[in-house]
Amino acid sequence: MNEKAKVAAGQEALAEALPALSRHEALVESTRCLMCYDAPCTHACPTHIDIPKFIKKINTGNLRGSARTILESNLLGATCARVCPVQELCEGACVLGAEHKPIAIGRLQRYSMDYVYGNRVDIFLTAKTSGKKIAVVGAGPAGLSCAGELAKKGHDVTLFEKRDLAGGLSTFGIIGLREPVGISLAEVEMIQRLGVRIETQREIGKDLALAELQAKFEAIFLSLGLGATPNLGIPGEDQVIDGLEYIEHSKLNGHNLKVGKNVVVIGAGNTAIDCATIAKRCGGEHVTMLYRRTSSEMTAYPHEYDFIKKEGVRFEFLAQPVRIIVEKGIVSGVECVRMSLGQKDASGRPAPRPVEGSHFVIPADQIVKAIGQEKASLAARLNLKTLKGFIDVDEHFQTSLPGVYAGGDCIRARGAASTVMAVQDGKLAARAIHERLVGNG
Repeated sequence: MNEKAKVAAGQEALAEALPALSRHEALVESTRCLMCYDAPCTHACPTHIDIPKFIKKINTGNLRGSARTILESNLLGATCARVCPVQELCEGACVLGAEHKPIAIGRLQRYSMDYVYGNRVDIFLTAKTSGKKIAVVGAGPAGLSCAGELAKKGHDVTLFEKRDLAGGLSTFGIIGLREPVGISLAEVEMIQRLGVRIETQREIGKDLALAELQAKFEAIFLSLGLGATPNLGIPGEDQVIDGLEYIEHSKLNGHNLKVGKNVVVIGAGNTAIDCATIAKRCGGEHVTMLYRRTSSEMTAYPHEYDFIKKEGVRFEFLAQPVRIIVEKGIVSGVECVRMSLGQKDASGRPAPRPVEGSHFVIPADQIVKAIGQEKASLAARLNLKTLKGFIDVDEHFQTSLPGVYAGGDCIRARGAASTVMAVQDGKLAARAIHERLVGNG
């Protein structure tokens, strides 16, 4: 197979993993739901979708009503149906999961959302104008959720996004296997139809000043996400590919994606697994994930770890890169050192320590790093109070600056960052902003 054929095969392999449910499959699956009173699945959902209600409406053929039930709690229901760790959340709480197979809640939610977007059904009517102007900075899940919820209340919302497309990580940073870019952009268009204006290539701190926004708008919501991937701080690092850029390239420019034969992915979180999946499915013959701790300390979800092992990706645990080997400008390997685990560090996990004299080399012609993201440095430049480097907010999502709110990954000093939590932040912040501006009406 030539290189062009390999890439084409890889792109097909990165198509959405699970097929859409047929009408018959959705009806059969919805019939299995016990319609629990005080349903544990609803409690397990961070946005508290009334799951039995939307499933019941599928069963009765009321797909518009099903979609409305979902979207009233979660405006990004199509994205969350695909990227939420349902095994850990709603499906993990399903009472049928103890002795039987849990209800396929995520796929049923996708079924309703596919109906909405496939038929361009608008669930919400344009609200009466309130006359209040609100700015939302950052068009990721938290920003889109907040902007949409405020627009539903009739507020005049302008959403500023530094990139040329809205959607944040849903558009750029989640592998197409889980969420095709078209799904994210369809949700963006839905938010715009609610009345939200989106101005792209506008970045706060550069061509957009906070003081300017404060003068023009009655409230501001910051959805800044996180910063760049940290540096490894090792020789040859300029030859390492950023994991988020690797994923973005696979989604937006996949036909030009270059994948090595021997690929090493540094990291063991969900993004690292996405990168390893891309490498393996797009022509990588040998793909290795390199992690300085053990499988017990991985930040990836257990089901993602199981998935990537079945893909044929190998793991090198208790190993840390110390040098990228470059010969005549071409990567040929990564030098590593073995690690041992000591006492727990600030992360609550055992601290890795190098083992003297344990250096070894992994052959590689492509190195990808996916070791998390730095906290947004913009908070300090905007004179916002921080907590552990994240923007500090009160119970109403208001920052230390009156009238300025924040949500999403940029405030996640506690707990795991996720799309669904960002959506909930945006929804709750919108509620707080609305009540501050016009009361409970």
